[in-house]
This record gives sequence, structure tokens and C-alpha cells, in this order.
Amino acid sequence: MTSEQIEEILLKDEMQSSYIDYAMSVVVGRAIPDVRDGLKPVHRRIIYAMAESNWNWNSSHVKCAKIVGQVLGNYHPHGDMSVYNALVRMGQDFSLRYPLIHPQGNFGSIDGDPPAAYRYTEARLSQISNELIGDIDKETVEFQPNFDNSTSEPLCLPAKLPNILLNGTKGIAVGMATSMAPHNLTEVCNAIVATIEDSEISIDELMEIIKGPDFPTGGIITDTNGIYNAYHTGNGTINNSGRIETEIKGNKTSLIITEIPYLVNKTTLIESIAKLIKDGVIKDIRDLRDESDRKGMRIVLDLSKKAQPVIIKNILFKRTRLLTTFNITNLVLVNDGKQPKILNLKEIINEYIEHRLVIIQKRTEYLQKKAKDRLHRVEGLLIALNDIDNVVNIIKSSKDTKEAKNKLKVTYKLSDIQVQSILSMPLSRLTNLEQQKLVDEQKSLHTSIEDYNKILKEKQVRLDIIKNDLIELNKKYGDDRKTEIKMVEHYEIKEIENIDLIKKETTIVIFTKNQYIKRISLEEYHAQRRGGRGKRGMTIREEDFITDLFVCTTHDTILIFTSKGRVYSIRCFNIPPQKRTARGKPIINFIPLQSGENISAMIPINNFNTNEMLIMTTKNGIIKKTPLKLFSKFRSTGVRAQRIRADDALISVKRLSNELQDIFIATKLGYAVRFDESELRELGRTSMGVKGAELRENDEVIDSLLVSNDEIILTLTQNGYGQRTYVKEYRKTGRSAKGVRNITLNKAKNDEVIAIKIAKHMDLLVGTEQGQVIRVPVDSIRITHRKAKGVRVIKLYEKDFVVAIGKCEQET
Repeated sequence: MTSEQIEEILLKDEMQSSYIDYAMSVVVGRAIPDVRDGLKPVHRRIIYAMAESNWNWNSSHVKCAKIVGQVLGNYHPHGDMSVYNALVRMGQDFSLRYPLIHPQGNFGSIDGDPPAAYRYTEARLSQISNELIGDIDKETVEFQPNFDNSTSEPLCLPAKLPNILLNGTKGIAVGMATSMAPHNLTEVCNAIVATIEDSEISIDELMEIIKGPDFPTGGIITDTNGIYNAYHTGNGTINNSGRIETEIKGNKTSLIITEIPYLVNKTTLIESIAKLIKDGVIKDIRDLRDESDRKGMRIVLDLSKKAQPVIIKNILFKRTRLLTTFNITNLVLVNDGKQPKILNLKEIINEYIEHRLVIIQKRTEYLQKKAKDRLHRVEGLLIALNDIDNVVNIIKSSKDTKEAKNKLKVTYKLSDIQVQSILSMPLSRLTNLEQQKLVDEQKSLHTSIEDYNKILKEKQVRLDIIKNDLIELNKKYGDDRKTEIKMVEHYEIKEIENIDLIKKETTIVIFTKNQYIKRISLEEYHAQRRGGRGKRGMTIREEDFITDLFVCTTHDTILIFTSKGRVYSIRCFNIPPQKRTARGKPIINFIPLQSGENISAMIPINNFNTNEMLIMTTKNGIIKKTPLKLFSKFRSTGVRAQRIRADDALISVKRLSNELQDIFIATKLGYAVRFDESELRELGRTSMGVKGAELRENDEVIDSLLVSNDEIILTLTQNGYGQRTYVKEYRKTGRSAKGVRNITLNKAKNDEVIAIKIAKHMDLLVGTEQGQVIRVPVDSIRITHRKAKGVRVIKLYEKDFVVAIGKCEQET
């Protein structure tokens, strides 16, 4: 070798390049699943090899040695045990939520027993595996040469089944690892269908459908924080506990372990419990035995008479693997299996939908091509049958087949394919019945081709096919959850929720435009005469101002509704008490507001177990009625309370008691609409609502109230004027009306209605843009007709204006 042929390379660069190549080969070729079919290469090769050999769910079992040999010889040039171990795991109902292999023989056990050698065991594909491999013969997926170029193998499977979420997987690559949890098929199918129907659906809304992982061994998921993190970021840690039941028969009490956490070895668990009993950590146990059988798991701990079951349960959860954590890392291969990436729940669902769109597109193209080819042949046969006598004469008069072909092509302008079909046509086709069959087939083919064109042209049609496929999968394979999701307290150091230690007292909650919140004692304010300037309610920056203030107790739950129609909840006592002039804390410290969300209403609730309703009203006059109890339990991350259009915003939420009340909607230009509450039908949380008010030009709703005929409406304008008017002065106009005059505004000073309240015997708290707060007895504002201009409620500084009002009970 000459010096010109030698290339100098830095050792560092060569090591880096070689290591990256090796790492990517492990990532792509062994350890990380493809997001499209949820399979690693070895699992994909096993399923494809078995399907190719017709070892399907409706055929006989075959020796696993034969399966392993087929996979090794054609597709997977690695060790035989790597193939067999993968095959065994796909057949274990305690490893996979939906096993892809139907086993026969000893495939191991949850006790940790190893499977028998592959020369003794047998297997075939399970029925659900057919949903992974179906349509592979219709040019739906790409193939690549196998390791010795003797045959080819698919890069991924068509995968009608969303296997990536259903069965989960674990894998360790170079510098990265994946750990995906199994899920319930019914929930996954419903979530994908919901995503197809609403592409803007949020992860929180998906979590209302997919409650969490569903492990094949059952158990209990004991918190939801890990689920939230896993579904939002792709990483999370989930607490999974076993299930312990207390059984009492006569004077005998026993603890029965019926389910254990996912991937826990039952024998090892029993041994750890026995050691705790031997060491005296667990006392008062008379006997420990395993009564598990084919009907289910049953680990029995017989207790003595003086035993305390709750304490023993706590020790079992704290000191054994009856409580474990499952770490989720949703690392998968994307971009046609070339790039590893961590995905959140919605991204995984979107990847599945995109994959199925491609599969359906390619399948339709294949079927359309086959239909067009067949139609071409059928049309040629029909041409010949319509003039069969002449066709026969041409064939009889030709000296050979080649001459007959040429004469037929020229005479009837046929293609080579059509001519060949005519010459190959058996004489039985000359009957009238056979001719009619060809005519019917021609019509059917034309219809099919039109259907295929529609599928290829319209994405929505392909999405509907995916949706229908998922509905069929759900009907065929759907089942109930095995893993329960609930908060349990028996094993964890409970974080004391200090509600019993907090004194229940009345407090004021103040909220500002710049999203600051605080609570202060009601005693900070004393009643003043109407027209005073009031005390400063909090330190306000120049660009900030008060937007809401209300009175509640420290034990209340505050439902916080946003302009985008979402609702969050916090306990009032979790808002730290502050001095009157303090600025407050950012609301983001208490609830995880999304981008662009503004607070539109805060409702203090002390009891959710009622038949009360919430009335929600938007800026554009859309209104709806929803049961309060639907908001009693939801994640701290919030849920959807009302579906809101892009140009609209939720501005009012009110509680509707069991009494008959009217809806009162007020607008900023001084108009009001009053109609009977019965005009609203009960709707769910995620619905949009109906039109409550027909707005005039440049007008918008500022608030809505629930009123009765003998009540008084307090109206306040931004220039500090207010009036009280009896509800009976506002005639009922019915829903979706333009309404009547509520107050006469000073148009010269661009006055607008800023707020309305029901004026009971109480004091009024008025907040301004510059941070002033005054407490005024409502009785000091005189009652007038609805068309009056009102009286001055607060004397404003120059360029100041009213932005919010609140109410509080009068001091006795």
C-alpha cells in the first residue's frame, strides 16, 4: 500500500463515529419499538414468520423449535434464546395485557418458573395478532432485504391494532431506554376515536377517557400525578400496589392477597413476607400459604385474634413489593423507524392515526389497481360476448394464436390483456347466465372504483375508516379494566391536609388583572358612608388592577373558571393570608394555567353533594346549565367546563339552587335579558351551550345572575355610579332576546356597565383600577326605576375607574 492510499483519521473521530453507528444499530435494530406497530424487530419478525407460514390462530399449534428455526434462518441472525424468550413473553398473560401468541405447554409462570425448552412447547398466533398483520399482502408497508438477501421482511406491520399503547414494552439501548405501560383496549380505542373527531382535543380530555395504565396483573394505581406526568411529558413514575382483602369466616380472620403489582415475582414476594414474619416485623400471623390456582391468585395470611389487620396491611405495603413503582419513558422510533423520540399521549395517538392513514391510502391504491385491471378484462370479455359469433369465426379462420390475437386487437381495438382473456375464456362463459354475471361484475367494479377514488381524495373518509376499524376492534376484543385507579392511604405517610386544624372563618379573596391572588381578614375593612374614598385593599402596580373580590370561608373549595372554558380548584386555606396592603401571590403558584387563559369566575363551594346547577355565560351571549356535582372530583390540572369558540370567552358562572329562578343577563351598553331557567336543558361539561341573549352592535355580556321576582338588582358602572332596581321591573323576554334598558349611561363620558349584583342586606366592596377599595352599605344606594342614571357610589380619583365589586354580610 502506497502512502497516497493511506488516509489519516483522528482516533477520537473514528471512535465517535463508530460508537454512534453501533448505538444507532442497537436503538433501531434491537431495543426500541417502532411507534407504528409497537414492536421491536424480533417481535415483528416472529409474528411475520408465523403469519407467512400460516401458523395463525385458527390453525394447529406448531413446535416452538420450528418457529425459532424459521425466524433465525430467515430474519433474525442472533441467538436462538433471544428469539424464544421474546416468543414466550408474547404468550404470557401476566406479561402482556393482550398476548400476541397463543401458547401450549409450559411458558413459565408468575412465580418466576422458567419456560420449558422450545422442543417441548408449541404455539400459534393469537387471534388479536391478526389485527397487526392484516393487509400486509396489499402493498401497504415497505419491505427490506433480510440479512443475507435471500428474502425480504417488512419494516413495520400494518397494525390496525394500536399495540404501542395496548401492550407496552421495555428495552435498554445504548444511552437510552424505553419503558411503556400497557393500557386497556376499550379506553385506547375510544381515545383515538375522540382524537379523530376533535383534532384539538387536549391531553387532559384524553385522560378523561384513558384513565391510566391497565396492567395484566391488575393491582391498584394509588396516585394520579405520575399518570399526569407520563401522559403530558412522556416521563412519569406510577405507584402500583397489590390488592389485599379481609376475609372473616366465623372466628377466623385472614388477609387475602388477590392481585400483585405488575412484573413482581409471586414466589419472591411470599418469601419476603415469610422473612418479615420470622424476624418479628409482622406479628400475630398464624399461617402463611399460597392457595393460587387456575381460578386466580390467593395468598393467605391467617391472623390471630389480637391481630390488627390495618397495621399488618401497612407493613406489607411498606416493607414488601406489594407496593412498587413503574417508571414510564415513552421512547419510541418515529420518522419511519429512524429517530428515537419521547412522546406524550396525544403524540403517540397522532402517530398511530398518521400510520393508519398511510396504510389505508396504500391499501386503497392497491385495491383500486386490482379493480381497474379486472374491469379492463371484464370489458374485453363483454365486447367479445356481444359479438361472439364473429369472434369465433376470427379465431377459427386464424392459422395460429398470434394471428388470432392480432385480428381481435384490430377488429375490436382491444389490449393484449383483453385479447388474452378472450382466448382463455372457457366455452361455459357463453351461456346467458355467465354473461349476466359479467355485466353485474362490471357494475360492481365501477362502484368499487368510485368508492376507492373517494377514499383516496378525501382524508375525512380515511379517518372514518380508521374510526370504524377501532369501533370493531373494541366490540371484538374490548374488556373491562383490570387495574383500579384510586387514592389509598394505608401505606403512605399521609400529608396532613390541615383543614381540621384551620379555623373556619370568613375571609376576603382578591384577584387582579395580572393574575395575583390574596386573602385577607374581613375585619380589615369597616363600613363607611357612601361617597368616601375607602382603604387601600392591596399594593397595586401601575399596570395592574383588581378584577374580582369575594367573601367565603377558609374551608371552602374555590372553583376557578377561565376564559377558555376550563375549571381548576384550590382550597381557600391554601391561599396564604396576607396584610391588607400586600400585593398577593401569582395565581400560577396555585393552578397550572395554560397559555392564553384568563380567570373569568371564581366560585366558592362548601358542598358538592347537592342537585345544584352551574349556569355559565359567555361574552357573546352563549349560556348553558351543568350539574355542580360534575365538578366535585377532577385533577388539579383542570378540566373543560364549557366548549368555547375562538372569538368568545367565558365571563360568568353562577350557582343555581333547587328553587325556580330566572336568568338575568346584563350587557355593557346597559341592556338586560330576563328569561325562565326552565328554558335551559341540562348539558354536560364539554358541551357548548345555547344562545341566551341577542346582542346589539358593539355590545357584549358583562355578567349573568339568578334572580326571583321580589329581589333587587344592583347595577354599577365604571364611572362609579350605581342603582338598585326591582327584578319585577324587567319584563321576561325569553331566551335569545335583545332585552330591555337596564340603566341610562352617560354616553358623553363613555360610561359602561361594569358589574351587576343581587342587592341584599349587605355591604358592598368596590375596587378600582388604581387599587382603591371602599366598603359601602348597599342600603345607602337608593332604589330607582331601571331607566334611571343612578347615584354616585364611589368618588374616583382622576383617570381612575371601577373594575370590580364584591359583597359581604353586614356586621352585627
